Amino acid sequence: MTIAVGDTLPDADLLIFGEEGPGSVALSSLTKGRKVIIFGLPGAFTRTCDAAHVPSFIRTKDAFAAKGVDDIICFAVNDPFVMAAWGKSSGAAEAGIHMLADADGGLTKALGMDFDAPPVGFHGRCKRFALLAEDGVVKVLQMDENPGTCELSGGEAMLDAI
Repeated sequence: MTIAVGDTLPDADLLIFGEEGPGSVALSSLTKGRKVIIFGLPGAFTRTCDAAHVPSFIRTKDAFAAKGVDDIICFAVNDPFVMAAWGKSSGAAEAGIHMLADADGGLTKALGMDFDAPPVGFHGRCKRFALLAEDGVVKVLQMDENPGTCELSGGEAMLDAI
């Protein structure tokens, strides 16, 4: 079952590549008492994710802050080394967007957002979506049905939705 507006985010640990190397961070510690945008996508360095999805949140970060959003979190079913490299090369890390790894796909599965696309090597990947959570409760959820498009889940569309 896919997560819906009004649901509480599942407990999940994500991986981050910090100054001392890879480490774990609880999603609840990033959302408790806070207003956050979380967006998931099929994979680091993939065409639409790299050219459209992440840049849309870099462009809109200040506008989200003006609307009271405390943080923006991006995650994909990748390892923390790849997510850190992508954050650096895309400018997302410099913009202050948290680039986190759902290495085993646990969060993706718990959200009901997993999909497979064997022709392109995607197994257990995350559908393209974005949500606004307040204190861990989903307030807005937008998902693109086609993983190759970024319309409803992009930064500008989310900004309009909140």
